[in-house]
Amino acid sequence: MPADLAVIGLGSHGLPLAQAAVGAGVDTIGYDPDRARDLASGRLPGTGAEGALTAADVRRMLSGGFRPTADPRELGRVRTAVICAPAPAGPSGGVDLGPLAEAARALAARLRPHTTVILESPAGPGTTEEFLRPLLESGSGLTAGRDFHLAYSPGRTDPGNRTHGYAATPKVIGGLTPACTESAAAFYGRLTDKVVRARGPREAETVHVLETNYRHVNLALVNEMAVLCHDLGVDLWDVIRCAETKPFGFQAFRPGPGAGGHGLPLDPSCLPHADATPGNGLRMVSLARDINARMPQYVIQRATQLLNEHGKSARAARVLLLGVTYKPDVADQQGAPAQEIALRLTERGASVSYHDPYVPHWSPAGRPVPRADSLYEAAAEADLTILLQNHRTYDLQGLAVKAQLLLDTRGTTPAGAAHRL
Repeated sequence: MPADLAVIGLGSHGLPLAQAAVGAGVDTIGYDPDRARDLASGRLPGTGAEGALTAADVRRMLSGGFRPTADPRELGRVRTAVICAPAPAGPSGGVDLGPLAEAARALAARLRPHTTVILESPAGPGTTEEFLRPLLESGSGLTAGRDFHLAYSPGRTDPGNRTHGYAATPKVIGGLTPACTESAAAFYGRLTDKVVRARGPREAETVHVLETNYRHVNLALVNEMAVLCHDLGVDLWDVIRCAETKPFGFQAFRPGPGAGGHGLPLDPSCLPHADATPGNGLRMVSLARDINARMPQYVIQRATQLLNEHGKSARAARVLLLGVTYKPDVADQQGAPAQEIALRLTERGASVSYHDPYVPHWSPAGRPVPRADSLYEAAAEADLTILLQNHRTYDLQGLAVKAQLLLDTRGTTPAGAAHRL
């Protein structure tokens, strides 16, 4: 049967899009060879890349007509195809466009005239025109802008955000031609309350760059402030509390053990396709990446210092990690600093365990870490408990009482109840 929409790639961007489309009554298939079987059975694949969706959400989508598939032939019978393939970090720190290329080839071989193709994968300026377009045209024999519509729209899902859901978040659209833009806008107009038209795909791609880098640069600033304030004996959390009362010119960011998440800080001068944007690189982005990447090591430094101050050594110390996801109240572990922290502590000889209500099994770098079944008992027995993610289910005041020694990297425990980052 033909469908209105094919979502290609059912991860952190694709699944929320499919959920919104099904909820809006759009006949939707989801193409993902790695996840389709689990999703078709009403199960989450367990990769930690599903954002805030639950198995119950998936079952509701299935009952609403959602059809996950691993058969690429299904892609030849849709009106709109949205590519949400992942764009992970490559070996050199840039973006790996391999998954996007695979998705494009699967679609191109079945692409029909008049189809609207939209890229939502994280991408830098030029990716739609210089990387995706040639793959689609050479694989289909069709011409973008004439035989089919082509556009880019940056993904803006925020897992766990209860205020700004899909419909309440404006969608930015940039098409290869004005007709491409209007075709994509007509599609997203069925799902969201507001559509914002960019001049073209490069502008829309650069919106993604700006929004992602804005987060990483501001996190880097406040992470540096956390280190400085600790050295000065200043309560950073009180500083932020006071600063955020300013009604203009300031937005509060809060430090943590690292950045995490799916949006990589991106320097467009280092794009992995032939016609990368020339000119000077974004030095601020490179510096922010370095600062945020150092935060797990700073957490280890603080943990070791606290243990030493209490007459203990990191070697053979029992350390409990609380919350190993990158965001509170979701199972998504993409880029979570907990992985590096667990590995570094283990290398120092510590006995590491963890607790996370959203992660039943955890194996950073393939090394299984035991899960604490009883949270309060584990905190009482551990030499040091490190709060890495402040899930709503955690009773932080109770944990502060039970734990022998508590390091709070999120600043959410009551003042004076724990050592803050």
